[in-house]
Amino acid sequence: MPEFTRRFSVSGKTALVTGASKGIGKEICRVLADAGADIAAVGRDRAGLLEVKGIVEAMGRRCLLIEADLATVEGPRLAARAALDAWGAIDILVNNAGVTAIESILDAKVESWDWIMAVNLRAPFLLAQALAPRMIEKRAGKIVNVSSQTSDVALDNHAAYMSSKAGLNALTKAMTIEWAKHNIQTNAVCPTVIMTPMGEMVWGDPKVGDPMRAKIPLGRFGKVIEIADLVLFLASPASDLITGQAIFADGGYTAV
Repeated sequence: MPEFTRRFSVSGKTALVTGASKGIGKEICRVLADAGADIAAVGRDRAGLLEVKGIVEAMGRRCLLIEADLATVEGPRLAARAALDAWGAIDILVNNAGVTAIESILDAKVESWDWIMAVNLRAPFLLAQALAPRMIEKRAGKIVNVSSQTSDVALDNHAAYMSSKAGLNALTKAMTIEWAKHNIQTNAVCPTVIMTPMGEMVWGDPKVGDPMRAKIPLGRFGKVIEIADLVLFLASPASDLITGQAIFADGGYTAV
């Protein structure tokens, strides 16, 4: 194996990925497994999770399926406990699960706000809180929080989503301040529009999607593999000096 390949390998590591049953999460599971990691796939869609299990195991890696509702307080805790009971420790935590509701501030429902905050911000906090102690004991760990370009730039009718992702970036910095001394690297990935099922729901209509695409200097939306590859880099030894960062994979959108 060439030396550079070892630096980008996660062979022998265990990774817990939320929102694993589709979209970016599914691709993250595939890419991390391809790079050598065993996967604890967390989601609510059992059919999707079974598909991920088939992909991961076809690569010769283990796959633990964990059905959990991250909108609840107990969901993330149960997911973490299941992973620790099965494998003893998780080396890589990827907080990928995310939800949104398209509502103006004036029309936004408290229930929508609470749901979005619970999944997008509270669940990453609870999962990290549960999994970090073993990382601290081992003096090694990687946490990757999948955020959004809307953590830094405004988007109409996305107040709760924007707020949750800005909070996730702040939580990333807080984790860095507390855990970097234990050799745990924590970073956020901030994608532009990615045409996942959630992205299709918001941007699939050309009347909505085309004006947004026109604002991106590269002239296109992102691909799931591009986000998964960035997650792999941040989960691998190649990124050991990088922590506390919000890395924008946005085609130049925030540079304008």
